[in-house]
Amino acid sequence: MSVAVASASDSPPAPTSRLYLIVLAAIVLGVLVGVFAPATGAALKPLGDGFIKLVKMVIAPVIFLTVATGIAGMGELGAVGRVVGRAFAYFLTLSTLALIVGLVVANVVRPGDGLHIAPASLDAGSIATYTAKAHATTIVGFLTNIIPTTPVSALAEGDILQVLFVAILTGIAIALAGEAAAPLLKVLVAAQAVVFRIVAILMRAAPVGAFGAMAFTVGKFGLGALAHLGLLVASFYGTSLLFVLGGLGLVGALCGFSILRLIAYLKEELLLVLGTSSSEAALPNLMAKLERAGCDPAVVGLVVPTGYSFNLDGTNIYMTLAALFIAQACDVPLTFGQQALLLGVAMLSSKGAAGVTGAGFITLAATLAVVPSVPVAGMALILGVDRFMSECRSLTNFVGNAVATIVVARWEGALDRDLLVRTLSGGGSVRPLVGAGSS
Repeated sequence: MSVAVASASDSPPAPTSRLYLIVLAAIVLGVLVGVFAPATGAALKPLGDGFIKLVKMVIAPVIFLTVATGIAGMGELGAVGRVVGRAFAYFLTLSTLALIVGLVVANVVRPGDGLHIAPASLDAGSIATYTAKAHATTIVGFLTNIIPTTPVSALAEGDILQVLFVAILTGIAIALAGEAAAPLLKVLVAAQAVVFRIVAILMRAAPVGAFGAMAFTVGKFGLGALAHLGLLVASFYGTSLLFVLGGLGLVGALCGFSILRLIAYLKEELLLVLGTSSSEAALPNLMAKLERAGCDPAVVGLVVPTGYSFNLDGTNIYMTLAALFIAQACDVPLTFGQQALLLGVAMLSSKGAAGVTGAGFITLAATLAVVPSVPVAGMALILGVDRFMSECRSLTNFVGNAVATIVVARWEGALDRDLLVRTLSGGGSVRPLVGAGSS
């Protein structure tokens, strides 16, 4: 087939610098409203929720069209399995490293020491919803849930893994069908262009969504909530920063790019993630920017959606750090063997919960349920500040997936290294960006 496959970056450049400033101003305004008018801030929750729903509305078609057309245009179907295999090898390595980093920091800083909380005094009812969902995070449950009822139901329900599953099958089928499927591929390419125009339109509402979400977070939970568990929150933010600059920074250096320049390149998307506490809000733009920076569209289409479910570095740091915090707060000593068991269970539960909404808190519940020495009810201790930590989880997950995509693209020989360097240095202008719309 000789159909030209469109990509997420085939749209006019957007005024991203202006959007960046507007989103930043919206976040600051949201914090001020939450501090000085908490009731009003809490009432603005629908603004943030509405924007996230708008973005989630297009995530399924973005992933389906990008992956299906990307695989169909790869030519060599063996490359699909190779990309996925390399991606999962990377995910497993970095996820394990993140879990270990959280475990080490928790043992060194010991943020829960001195609280002396009696497990019987904790309100287990406040976390009942999460513990109930934790039962669905087993590996068997995950393998069952990845297969949709019908191909259309995957798109209708918006489950990322199910959409990815259907998209891979569709792309392979189109490639195998050859010229007979050329008309269908043309339709999908045209649909992809339309969907990314929709994304460009929706991004204009980003400041409103960031304002509403931040106003709600501060107004509902209050900055004072941070004081009670400040050491835990500070430890988590510090550990995540260490992992990004140290761990991911080293990976970037080995692959020939600077993690700081990558962060600067993705600053608009990172602000959007910070404001909404949702990395999904920036998924379409992340795919577009990675393509613009020289990553092959097919690799981007395979690695980014998969990474959003399996490469959750921030969530993994949170799991081991929070689990040991609860044990320390409840005066439950853990031997090296028990901590190793905790680490092993966390590795499995974090993969079993892929695609589950609120995965961070839910996978923590699933992990603690298998390690009986640490009371699951202890999760009530961190429920009040979990929202503040979810922002850091999302930011770390987001950066981790950007790095993963570049690394896998480099392994595959599907990375334009010169374009990557020029783009991260601010000089790349070959591939324009989908974003806030054309000026």
